[in-house]
Amino acid sequence: MAVQKNLRIPMVLTGLAFLAACASSDPVYSAFNREAGALLDTGNFGNATMNNVQIMNGEKRYTYDLSQRFASEVMTTVNFAFNSSVLDSGARDTLREQANWIRQFPEVRFRVYGHTDAVGSEAYNKRLGLNRAHAVVNFLASQGISKSRLEAVVSFGETQPLIVTEGRERRNRRTVTEVSGFVSSHPSVLEGRYAEIIYREYVNSAVPATALTGIKGSDFQASQ
Repeated sequence: MAVQKNLRIPMVLTGLAFLAACASSDPVYSAFNREAGALLDTGNFGNATMNNVQIMNGEKRYTYDLSQRFASEVMTTVNFAFNSSVLDSGARDTLREQANWIRQFPEVRFRVYGHTDAVGSEAYNKRLGLNRAHAVVNFLASQGISKSRLEAVVSFGETQPLIVTEGRERRNRRTVTEVSGFVSSHPSVLEGRYAEIIYREYVNSAVPATALTGIKGSDFQASQ
């Protein structure tokens, strides 16, 4: 009987080792047993920890919801001429619409991603994409948006084309503005009132308030 038990022990250990190897190679198992955000790879130390915190307090889900709303209510993309980071009139009009939206959500942060077509070296296009992102951030800042809420930290260069081609494709020469999170020091965020922020009414046709410009006797002259 002792001999049989001794023979079973190596067999059991072998079986357990086999099951452990299978489980560890299963992507679902691996992802489940890692900390949230462990698969993020943006090159910034601490992103996995930050992602954990955002998931636990619900911010990640609210950020996604607000990002979807932003994309549905305004154009998030502007395009550029070949080898240029200059904003044309169409791009400026789009960015004014973005600025109007952003102003009504002071608790929210945004990130601008720069892209290029495939013409030119990868390193050059990386720089060009970042220049385009900075051009957008600077224009939004000129519309009264604090730069502390805007990031132009990412350039994908030529690596994420909308249209796969080696040529001069205008649709690939673009920037994309996205919601990146919330301003952690804002009172609404500190109190966890994310839903109030997301469902706040956005007045797309807002007009400047009427102001009094002069008095004639008992009559007021108003203008906009």
